[in-house]
Amino acid sequence: MHANPYSGVPVSDFDPYDSAVLANPYPHYERLREAGPWVWLERYGALAVARHEQVHAVLSKPDLFCSSAGVGLANFHTETPWRKPSIILEADPPNHGRIRKVVARVLSPASIGRLRSTFEAVAARMVDELVERGSFDIARELCEAFPTKAFGDAVGLPAEGREHLLPYGDMVFNGFGPINERFHERMKTSGEAVNWIAQVCRREALTTDGLGAQLYAAADDGEITHEEASMLVRTLLSAGLDTTIFTLCNAIVSFTAHPEQWALLHENPSLARQALEEVLRYDPTFHSFYRTTTQAVEVDGITLQPEQKVAVFIASANRDPRRWPGADTFDITRRATGHTGFGAGIHGCAGQMMARLEGEVLLTALARRVARIHREGEPVLHFNNTVRGLKSLPVSVEPSLAAVH
Repeated sequence: MHANPYSGVPVSDFDPYDSAVLANPYPHYERLREAGPWVWLERYGALAVARHEQVHAVLSKPDLFCSSAGVGLANFHTETPWRKPSIILEADPPNHGRIRKVVARVLSPASIGRLRSTFEAVAARMVDELVERGSFDIARELCEAFPTKAFGDAVGLPAEGREHLLPYGDMVFNGFGPINERFHERMKTSGEAVNWIAQVCRREALTTDGLGAQLYAAADDGEITHEEASMLVRTLLSAGLDTTIFTLCNAIVSFTAHPEQWALLHENPSLARQALEEVLRYDPTFHSFYRTTTQAVEVDGITLQPEQKVAVFIASANRDPRRWPGADTFDITRRATGHTGFGAGIHGCAGQMMARLEGEVLLTALARRVARIHREGEPVLHFNNTVRGLKSLPVSVEPSLAAVH
């Protein structure tokens, strides 16, 4: 346990990485929010913010709360990193801006928009095949299969070996938390995935017309180095797949728990984008990450010490009743603008337009073909230190009596 150095800040023994907490974190988040705007986590020697106001403020002030010390619990300024820091996620200005400019162009709305028709065709084909079967594991056979195919093709990955993508991402996201048993177990089994990722991030392994090739073209133009291009392809693969898969899983869990909301979407599939935003608010994939103070700074009446790790509970912020009336209610008619599902500020998710496109396309295809979704078993959770989703969810579906346009 770590003694609290901040007078007046409440102390909590809350452990966000405990399996019981990960299974149902929201009651714990409520207690954390109500304890105060800042809470000392004595298990980890970190300050925590769980209210929307404080979470948004921390994410929006990179000059005071930096990312270069690592977005995990470890402080890369004072500890030797167990991995190489991300050159975009864990970089501060001005270098962050140079890298972000390239990524933002490659993942611009115009660039992503050109993928829509291809994504729609993939989604329609997968949904049609599964609806014909009637029952299937929707987590594995749709929520995982669709992004692995659509996003993998968009990046330009080889078709063989994509089963290594999820284990690799699982390793990365576990590493944002403590070096606990969950982290060690994944590390023991990730060697083959790490080797495969290293190979497919090379230019010669990628197609010549994908997002990865565009990053290498930026290196040819001198905007970034070729080593940075390879690292950015790696970042795409760790940040752009697991999160989308688990968001889709969380969407299905939310809809099967609230069938009246699925009825609304089935009746009006054009609500798919708005529904996705509510999923990202109500049950986001990312639950927490960290920032680190750059200097002594006074906030909310307390003075934070330099190099202080701050745990940012973005999933808790999205359930804050101070920001969201009826915050614990899943309502796809809600305007969920302002949620922190993709973070906020200069480090807001660079691939959020890609994730939004994938989610909108798949929910639209499913809503057009499926009148009702029934759980045929309990959801099997995927436990990770940072992201939350499913391993499995058996369902049966009732097809629509008529095509919905």
